[in-house]
Amino acid sequence: MITRRGLIVTGGATLLTGCDAWSGSPVLLSAEEAHRYLQRSITGRAALAREFRPEQRSPRFRTNGTANPDTPEYAALAAGRFADWRLQVGGLVRQPLSLSLAQLRALPQRAQITRHDCVEGWSAIGKWQGPRLETILQRAGLRDGARYIVFHCADVFGRRRIPYYESIDLVDAFHPQTILAWAMNDAPLGIGHGAPLRLRVERQLGYKHAKYVMRIEAVASLAGIGAGKGGFWEDIAGYEWYAGI
Repeated sequence: MITRRGLIVTGGATLLTGCDAWSGSPVLLSAEEAHRYLQRSITGRAALAREFRPEQRSPRFRTNGTANPDTPEYAALAAGRFADWRLQVGGLVRQPLSLSLAQLRALPQRAQITRHDCVEGWSAIGKWQGPRLETILQRAGLRDGARYIVFHCADVFGRRRIPYYESIDLVDAFHPQTILAWAMNDAPLGIGHGAPLRLRVERQLGYKHAKYVMRIEAVASLAGIGAGKGGFWEDIAGYEWYAGI
């Protein structure tokens, strides 16, 4: 249990004055790490996002972020109805994977009706379906050093054409509501909503829900990904890496 006396907050860092269970020493956390620790300690690491009834779905669900990657490579995949698309799973895994849409649809599925909260200030309720990320990571077999899962996407930004990327830690990666959705409201994803595959990490804000996912990479550190803050908007606009809601 967290008490006021158990925390000392100073200069953007939090010192947990209880002992580290492994070292017996006080633990100094960055402000970002402290936010994650406190949020998860209060709500519980396995707490579920609220789910809704079918009739509660929003009549209109806006697109967030990119509406179309608009690259020749993506256009070719879309023209072929993503028959040639493959999800690549690699990095710190024992068995790299290359999965087609048909193979993803053949995996055990989870369907959930949840609320999407956009950092721009709007929300909408929709139904998402796809395999749990945990199922795919278990098939690939994470190596001992893996700490984060990075999502590399088809949409690109700016003059340098930087591909979109996002990341989550293993707590969120193995959360039961974290899925790789190929369907929305009982139909395959449209291009505006991230076809053919997008991440749904329901306890975080919309920019964490990477669209147009092409490759998943298990890594030990975020230092070598982009500018090292864990995501496209985190690197270029200072968004928080942990966007818990």
